[in-house]
Amino acid sequence: MMAGVAAASLVSLTRLLVGARAQWRSQPGGGQCLYFANHCSHLDTLAIWSALTPAQRAVTRPVAARDYWDKPGLRTYLSGRVLRAILIERRRDERAGDPLAPVFAALEQGDSLILFPEGTRTADRLPQPFRGGLFRIAESFPSLDLVPAYLDTLHRSLPKGSHVPLPLYCTVRFGAALERPAAEPRADFLRRAHASVCALADPARRTPA
Repeated sequence: MMAGVAAASLVSLTRLLVGARAQWRSQPGGGQCLYFANHCSHLDTLAIWSALTPAQRAVTRPVAARDYWDKPGLRTYLSGRVLRAILIERRRDERAGDPLAPVFAALEQGDSLILFPEGTRTADRLPQPFRGGLFRIAESFPSLDLVPAYLDTLHRSLPKGSHVPLPLYCTVRFGAALERPAAEPRADFLRRAHASVCALADPARRTPA
C-alpha cells in the first residue's frame, strides 16, 4: 500500500516539475513492450514511467544504472519498491557475468521495460549511437514490441551535471513499434532503431519503420 501511494505521489511530482505528457504516434498492441529512448538527464526514467498509463506502469520496469540508483536512502527505496527497477552494472566485469542477465530474466517473466540504449547521458538534443544491448534483447525476444520514445526538453531541464531541474515542460513522444525484418544485421538494426528515436525529435517527421 505504501509503495502504491509513493508511486502515485512520484507521478504527480514528476508531472508538476516537467509535465511528462505522452504523445502517441501509434498505441502499442497491448503485448510486452520495450520502450527505448534518448538519455539526457536523471529525470528521464521518471518522465517516461510517469507518461505511461497506470496499466502500463504496473507491468513496466526501468533498466537503470546500479551506481546511481543503488544508493542508501530515497534512491534505493524508489528504485526497489516503487519503480521496481532492474539495476545493472555499467562497467563490464567478466567476473560478475553477463550484465544483461537480470534484463533477460525480467523479460522471461513477462515484464515490459524502459531502456536507454546509449548507456550514458548526453547533453545533446539527439542521442549518441546505440550500444549493442538493444540488439541482443531484440534478437532474444522476437515477439517483444520495440517502442521508440523521445524526451523533448529534459536535456535543458536537468542536463548532465545539474542537480535542480528547470521548470521546462517535457513531452514524451512514443513512436510506432519497430518492424522486425528477419536476419537483420546488428549494425543495420541499431542504425534503424537510432533513427526511429531521432525522427521523434521533430514532431512533423514520420518515424521510420
